[in-house]
Amino acid sequence: MAEDYTIYVGGKPFMNYVTAVVMQFTTQGADEVIIRSRGKFISRAVDVAEVVKSRFMKGQIGIKDIKIGSEEFENKEGKQVRVSTLDISLNKIE
Repeated sequence: MAEDYTIYVGGKPFMNYVTAVVMQFTTQGADEVIIRSRGKFISRAVDVAEVVKSRFMKGQIGIKDIKIGSEEFENKEGKQVRVSTLDISLNKIE
């Protein structure tokens, strides 16, 4: 993939992410879009992928790959924290 089309899911309203994914496919010409999230936003990322796939672009895109993992970082109190991560790759169906 020449360009990186990645949507980072966080605390913004749900439909902002759905719109962002749909725009990547329709106006930006992306063949693959990655929905990336971590921690408590993982369930929102799954919902975004499902809504785009089953409502907004039904029959046009599919799930190519799902990657899970974890990251370790230092929180505000200086404590090492491990948080789960999820990447959902959506691609156009030829």
